[in-house]
Amino acid sequence: MRVPRPLRRLIGVLSLLALLAFGQQAQAQPAERTLGAITGISQDGSTVAISAGSDRVRVAFLQPDVFRLWLGPGGSFADPVGRAILTSTDFGPVRTTVTETTDYYKIETDAVVLRAYQKPLRFALYRKDNQTLVWQESAGLTWSTSAARQRLVRGQDEQFYGTGLRLGAWALRDKTVPVRVDNKWNEGNNASPAPFYLSTNGYGVVRNTWSPGSYAFTSPVQTTHEEGRFDAVYFAGQGLKDVLDRYTDVTGKPFLAPIYGLEMGHADCWNASNPEYQGDHNRVDHQTTPDVLKYAEQARAADMPSGWFLPNDGYGCGYTKLPETVKSLQDKGFYTGLWTSTGLKNVKEEVRAGSRMIKTDVAWIGGGYQKAFEGVQQAVSGIEDNSDARRFVWTVDGWAGTQRNAVVWTGDTEGDWDNMRWHVPAITGAGFSALNYAAGDVDGIFAGSPDTYSRDLQWKAFTPVLMSMSGWGAKNPTSAYQDKQPWRFDAAHQEINRRYLKLKMRLTPYFYSMARVAHETGVPTTRAMVLEYPNDPIARGNQTSQQFLAGDAFLVAPVTSATSTRDGIYLPAGTWTDYWTGTVYQGPGTFDGYQAPLDRLPLFVKGGAIVPMWPQLNHHREKPKTPITFDVYPNGSSSFELYEDDGVTRRFQRGEHAKQQVSVSAPTGGRGDVTVRVGASVGDYAGKPASRGYELAVHVAGAPGKVTLGGSALTGYTKRADYEAAATGWFFERGVLHVRTGSQSIGAAFTITAEGVQLPVPQAIPTRADEPIAKSGWSVKHVDSQETAGENGAAANAIDDNPGTQWHTQWSGTGSALPHEIQLDLGATHEITGLSYLPRQDSGVNGGIKGYEVYVSTDGTSWGQAVATGNFAADKGEKLVSFAAKTGRYLRLRATSEINGGTWTSAAEIGARRLKK
Repeated sequence: MRVPRPLRRLIGVLSLLALLAFGQQAQAQPAERTLGAITGISQDGSTVAISAGSDRVRVAFLQPDVFRLWLGPGGSFADPVGRAILTSTDFGPVRTTVTETTDYYKIETDAVVLRAYQKPLRFALYRKDNQTLVWQESAGLTWSTSAARQRLVRGQDEQFYGTGLRLGAWALRDKTVPVRVDNKWNEGNNASPAPFYLSTNGYGVVRNTWSPGSYAFTSPVQTTHEEGRFDAVYFAGQGLKDVLDRYTDVTGKPFLAPIYGLEMGHADCWNASNPEYQGDHNRVDHQTTPDVLKYAEQARAADMPSGWFLPNDGYGCGYTKLPETVKSLQDKGFYTGLWTSTGLKNVKEEVRAGSRMIKTDVAWIGGGYQKAFEGVQQAVSGIEDNSDARRFVWTVDGWAGTQRNAVVWTGDTEGDWDNMRWHVPAITGAGFSALNYAAGDVDGIFAGSPDTYSRDLQWKAFTPVLMSMSGWGAKNPTSAYQDKQPWRFDAAHQEINRRYLKLKMRLTPYFYSMARVAHETGVPTTRAMVLEYPNDPIARGNQTSQQFLAGDAFLVAPVTSATSTRDGIYLPAGTWTDYWTGTVYQGPGTFDGYQAPLDRLPLFVKGGAIVPMWPQLNHHREKPKTPITFDVYPNGSSSFELYEDDGVTRRFQRGEHAKQQVSVSAPTGGRGDVTVRVGASVGDYAGKPASRGYELAVHVAGAPGKVTLGGSALTGYTKRADYEAAATGWFFERGVLHVRTGSQSIGAAFTITAEGVQLPVPQAIPTRADEPIAKSGWSVKHVDSQETAGENGAAANAIDDNPGTQWHTQWSGTGSALPHEIQLDLGATHEITGLSYLPRQDSGVNGGIKGYEVYVSTDGTSWGQAVATGNFAADKGEKLVSFAAKTGRYLRLRATSEINGGTWTSAAEIGARRLKK
């Protein structure tokens, strides 16, 4: 993006002025209106029209579990969006019936029942049994000329996700999220907001609007957009994945990136001598566009896999000799793209000259909403109307539907540990809005260091796309550069960077197949734990926000601080193999004390995983991809579908692609046979090989008695050199059975069986025991409210080790509203692992905490994000909140709701736990 600092400040000033203007307008808003009683109802096929006096509502079923709810104030239905967001709404007729009951009209399909209560008009959605509640309005739809709001009853343990590329935690219960563009790229902002969310109750909803809004996932849930109309589509799926599938049926599936888009890219200005350039005109090796070739040569000389360059900066950099540069980069295995801050007036000539990517910039599309959306569409059309290439566009300020057109990234961020920390949940959480390609510049655009660069690159190598943005980084290696390419560091850091880029390159067929899954289903490659483990209470919330699943095989737990030990890695039910050591662990459990020196990313592989891998390449056109390796972690029955096409054109849309099913049958433990069946590759595309070699890497505890290929025994070798020299055969070493098949017809299936192998015995997950922290030396640092007049409800009672006393917020006179909080000074620094809460033990119930947030701080001022959030049960028992160990001296408990819906907070005792020393 590289917005010059003065322009960034200008954007901030303009945003502030806009907010002030909105505040002035808000004071003059007309009174809101709410739907009244039903006065009429009629049906036309799958559409039901409801009257409430002069106001109208349309309910149109698109699929049996998908419907559009559209408010017509005064009977007028407006749609300024058209088909831009809701690209597909005609899926054929849906059998719909309307039945009147005593209290409501029952609008029914084969999948759901929508109740329309009569007095006043309110909606509630149920499953087909008309008993299982999905959502219900707490009040009718409300609107004014400038705002429209829906209010829903929040479920007792209901969790919420979505709202686009949100920079921070992805579990949104008790949070109020702005669904608006502000071009601020810090924690808590939305780099690419989307008017869409989904719930663990099994539904999602997208508002068909260009207007900004705000979603409060409080009680009640309130979703508001700043326009005088309400138009939304609801998706009632069988789980979160199904909701994403339905959502992308209507708003468009994620695009399928070209295969080189999965390789690392590099962006900078290499035409700095251009008088219009707004940056440094004297940068070494950046004087004219062909200077980029020096960097391409450096990448290849450093043996750093990379696939593309953006050799111009939209801020006046421009380019020279574009066709020649494109050709020379192509010869070295790189594709070329361009970015723009002014528009696309020359896009036809640029694409015909060979440019294949476009990066939009905030100076052009920073107004967001419809303008930004249409700008991205122009970029897509510029590429696809002038070549046979696929779209590959990078943008900020996306919206619902951007998933079908572009990569979204996090904007101009810093290279430091704190930014890295919130990038993990940000990029993961984007998947809840079907944004399959979400990214942040490796080590940010500003500042940075060798350590933060390597750590950031490690985990981003397990996301679909990544890019370095150079020119404004730390002075490195000399004052003339300020570069952020992975080879711009000392030898030790280069080796780490190279290791992960090479691994990412080998994993290309795995990630490309995952991208195809996203393209077909809307389920992202980078997945929050809850997408795969929806019934696991730990996976549902932000306790797992610092880890993610890369596809269906890898669990990635980034290290985002200057440490060599990682705590709090949650391994769900099943077996998990440490990728580096081969040790197998039995979940569920939380791994503490994982040894993660700078060169090691905590990485685990799920039992049953099948991971296709290419031979080592530096770019996808370097050499034939043979043999292809299947990395197998046997555990029962499992399968994987390998997807392949030509990788660069749009011919796959015409069916020119192939799929190959690989399945494994194995015991779940002990000794037995492991059978791998590689099915025939079904389908065709340009460049598809007629045959290729295959290799298996099967993770087992010992050598097999025999290995067969199609029933014929293969030769076993005791020395790796002999195995490497052979065309076929097998070799066991260090927990891995290697099998070579030799060249096989790609159109024929074959089976390999390893007889009598011993599977690894899973180990218990290492944890570090914790203990209570003695309260001697504790004090109350801050409390927002305490009752000291009507009773002794002083805050100090919460830490006096006496359950007969209590802290209670003020109730005499004028009490204050929730949330309430207490901040405690523990008197010394600890590795804090938990907080205990004992509700008041007398006969009273007022003030019992329901919704809570827990924070830990080293200085009592900077609290960062909550280490834990959730809801306490409504009983008198002590509650323990556990979280990954965090170093701190100060503890903050924030009560966000009360068990009876009141405004008070109380506590008999608050305690804390720490790791044993």
